[in-house]
Amino acid sequence: MDVALTFVSFSRPETTLAVTRGAARLLVEMAYAPLAEVGLPNGRRADLMAVGPKGEIVIVEVKSSAEDYLTDRKWAEYAPWCDAFFFAVAPDFPHALIPPEPGLIVADGFGGAVVREPGWTPLVAARRKALTLAFARLAAFRS
Repeated sequence: MDVALTFVSFSRPETTLAVTRGAARLLVEMAYAPLAEVGLPNGRRADLMAVGPKGEIVIVEVKSSAEDYLTDRKWAEYAPWCDAFFFAVAPDFPHALIPPEPGLIVADGFGGAVVREPGWTPLVAARRKALTLAFARLAAFRS
């Protein structure tokens, strides 16, 4: 019996949505409280920002394709606003493109996995307090 496999091709926005959803689900499993599309004080926007059980702050930048990654080099501007930074990519994304410093999450619409842990650089207490307060207010206004 011959079995034909059919692969579904997703558009860039569909891939972004699926990876974002899976990475957010992973963060929840890791006891983080994530929010999508969080504006930062430097004018950038984090695809996902999450606060952990001890107040740690992580930012996740979602990349839908190699082209998306290669044309967007603003990710270094997120480091001053988090304790740890991750990229989240789809399973077919070429991992070798991602530099070794950030963490790496591989995700789809159902969940994700941490493939590489990020380096941790603790925020200064005053910045952590300001970010946590802004995060809490944003979450409250969205509910």
